[in-house]
Amino acid sequence: MKLHTLALPTLLIALTASAAPIKDPVEWINPLMGTASKPELSNGNTYPTIALPWGMNFWTPQTGKMGNGWAYTYDADKIRGFKQTHQPSPWMNDYGQFAIMPVTGKLRFTQDDRASWFSHKAETAKPYYYSVYLADADVTTEITPTERAAQFRFTYPKTDEAYVVVDAYDKGSYIKVLPEQRKIVGYSTRYARGPLPKNFKNYFVIYFDKPLTSARIWSGDKLVEGVTELASNHSGAVVGFKTEKGEKVGMRVASSFISEEQAELNLKRELANDSFDTTAQKGKDTWNKTLSRISVEGGSDEQTRTFYSSLYRMLFFPNKLYEIDANNQIVHWSPYNGEILPGYMFAGTGFWDTFRALYPFLNLMYPSINREMQAGLVNDYKEGGWLPEWSSPGLANVMIGNNSASVVAEAYIKGLRGYDIETLWQALKHGADNEGPMQAVGRAGVKYYNELGYVPYDVKINENAARTLEYAYDDFAIYQLGKALGKPESEIGIYKQRAMNYKKLFDPESGLMRGKNKDGSFQSPFNPFKWGDAFTEGNSWHYTWSVFQDVHGLMDLMGGREKFVAKLDQVFTLPPTFDESYYGEVIHEIREMQIANMGQYAHGNQPIQHMIYLYGYAGAPWKTQYWVRETMNRLYKPTPDGYCGDEDNGQTSAWYVFSALGFYPVTPAVPQYVVGAPLFKKATLTLENGKQIVINAPANGDKQRYVGALKVNGKPYTRNWLDHKALMQGAVLDFDMRATPNTGRGVGGADAPYSLSTDRAP
Repeated sequence: MKLHTLALPTLLIALTASAAPIKDPVEWINPLMGTASKPELSNGNTYPTIALPWGMNFWTPQTGKMGNGWAYTYDADKIRGFKQTHQPSPWMNDYGQFAIMPVTGKLRFTQDDRASWFSHKAETAKPYYYSVYLADADVTTEITPTERAAQFRFTYPKTDEAYVVVDAYDKGSYIKVLPEQRKIVGYSTRYARGPLPKNFKNYFVIYFDKPLTSARIWSGDKLVEGVTELASNHSGAVVGFKTEKGEKVGMRVASSFISEEQAELNLKRELANDSFDTTAQKGKDTWNKTLSRISVEGGSDEQTRTFYSSLYRMLFFPNKLYEIDANNQIVHWSPYNGEILPGYMFAGTGFWDTFRALYPFLNLMYPSINREMQAGLVNDYKEGGWLPEWSSPGLANVMIGNNSASVVAEAYIKGLRGYDIETLWQALKHGADNEGPMQAVGRAGVKYYNELGYVPYDVKINENAARTLEYAYDDFAIYQLGKALGKPESEIGIYKQRAMNYKKLFDPESGLMRGKNKDGSFQSPFNPFKWGDAFTEGNSWHYTWSVFQDVHGLMDLMGGREKFVAKLDQVFTLPPTFDESYYGEVIHEIREMQIANMGQYAHGNQPIQHMIYLYGYAGAPWKTQYWVRETMNRLYKPTPDGYCGDEDNGQTSAWYVFSALGFYPVTPAVPQYVVGAPLFKKATLTLENGKQIVINAPANGDKQRYVGALKVNGKPYTRNWLDHKALMQGAVLDFDMRATPNTGRGVGGADAPYSLSTDRAP
């Protein structure tokens, strides 16, 4: 981490070793981790998110131009504004956005004219507080958020020309200034992914604590004379003050997707009469309460910062789209039909990424928020007719798979209750058995898949092998949920059968997954290093391992344990060869694999992230232990270039957090975790039910990365998996860490985690 990005209290903490429990975890976070990114190379593709956990609104300084998904990049020199954002990733871009910017001197309001030079040396970024000095304006801007509102504080020089610009953005916006009330209201309608109902608006209200000496309206790049309100393609306002040197001007802002009146209500409810400092302290307290559910000890400063910075990234998406009305009822604007309806709604996540580890983490540590998310999925289905696979907000036609099945099934299997699971059961069957109105919902190629057991390579359905493999796992998830719900075999047996469809694509000649034509022949020619084509943002070496439900079955196809382990080893020993011809350019995911110096292991993208944990299925868990530590050491840092690819809504962070704790959810729809090796000397997980999981590894160190022995609740434990239900009752895990591998531990057949073909009940 660049030390100048931390405030003094953070420095004092960071310079001490984390030998004791962390009491103030929020101060170990670097919100700038992952911000040194660009389209050609992602080191996270994050922005400093100034918000509360799962809040409806986020704030970020904006260095990019309006509409640029790279809203904040670490190497930028100028800030154009401070943007309210809901952006899940630069590739998805934003919705519900508007910007605020202080200026002084000549009245300047366009995004280029108002931009100011800044330095990270005069920037403080924390989850609950952001401050930066804007050199051209000689103004310091501070921000502190609530879930649906925020407070700003501007420190001005002595001037008769102090201004605040409000930019409601283009694509249709409205602004109105009420000078006597020191108030601005408006709405923006800009969004990146649609379609959305025609009444989509992000309504905002803004109050200043100082009388306005001027108020102007602008449209595009011109001031509009003689009006106090305007609806146009690109509307904005500029209000002015006279200030003394060092004078602080306060601004309170809130928004709503429902109405201007609801935005007012959100502001009054969440800010009340609190001062800026009170709101900041409340935000800090909320973050510390949420983060302190996991306490780590005995790691280096860098490891501790990386851990909590990653945990911070896991607590945003999907974010709340719901609001609380005047009758204290939970309501939401529907991104499907435009109506105001009762109940929960969330937005801003892609299940292709997050089903793997982010949702398993919520089910373990924060099940109450996922219970709300599951209730929100019920409303998604009722209002939109489909479960979203990517929402931002509504249905976005991005990525593949039907992985809502895993997200829904896992939550129920791991004990979540209190929502309409029967409707979700019907939603899963509907999604599995039908093509959607777009390829990203339901199942593209479902007729082929159901008839042949795979989506053919030669029927003009892109990424067909990847779809087949993901559908097979999703079918397994549906089968698992059906069993948990007591559904008859006549209803669920077909999903168990289809869960074995991965076998249809296994090519004995190469020992890899390969696209297959409609007539049953394999695609030819076949280049296992070709990205895309039959696969999604990866190649056959990445997707071959996407048999979450039946690793043992995949091992049998490869010829048994030894050949399976050798194939896993090859991922790391092969050169980073690639064929980018499908894309016509070297996409950033390819480049990130190439430069990581880990062979074909492409940790910067999701398909292969679980692969390291598969050694434990073949009786070689020490290889998992080695590569887990290597990946954490090489590819994660608490710095602006601290990730090795897209962070992706908490998924890449969730891999790190789970791995640092010593276990990982390879098969989310199975209530087990595959054992790896912990990073810290001690970690304490306080569950929502009040129980604790204590992970002790007192001998842990840079060289002591191997598990010599493991005890669970004081008893020797050789298995390479942990049971979710048992952990939820509280547990003590004692790891005996050593510098050399114990090649005799975890080698028995019963030590392997669950696989469908072995049919041992999980």
